[in-house]
Amino acid sequence: VIHRRDTFRASKAMVTRVLNHPMIEILWNTRVVEFVGVEEGKLSHLRIEQREGTIAETDEKPGEKDGEKGGEELDSEETWEPRDLDVDGVFVAIGHTPNTQLFRTVRKDSEGYIYTIPGSTVTSVTGVYAAGDVADPVYRQAITSAGTGAMAAMDAERWLCEHGC
Repeated sequence: VIHRRDTFRASKAMVTRVLNHPMIEILWNTRVVEFVGVEEGKLSHLRIEQREGTIAETDEKPGEKDGEKGGEELDSEETWEPRDLDVDGVFVAIGHTPNTQLFRTVRKDSEGYIYTIPGSTVTSVTGVYAAGDVADPVYRQAITSAGTGAMAAMDAERWLCEHGC
């Protein structure tokens, strides 16, 4: 897990599960600068930067309470140590705010999630389908995003074929 801060904001139960999992390494105070090898069709590694002097921590900051913001955001005035990190794949997840600003004409709820007809990926704009984190204010999990992503792909293919694909 590459994490840009020095603490997690998740629930205590989730933090404990991640910190105690033998297959999860956490790189605190770290940011991804570049995905390398994508042009050739296969991700080979990430170019990352870690705040200088960062020690890989294994627990929450003392005094951090469940749900508190805590920690500090990384800013450009810090000193960064660049390095390469070999990876076979990557899943990008940044916070819980849906990134839907570019969809100005699609109906959204008060928090910015795109509204879909229940049980589908159909939005208020013909030919536009929503899946994953932009349309899921409840679960926000990779597995549900993958499922609705497959649904959206099938809905889009069906729409394209009905309109002369």
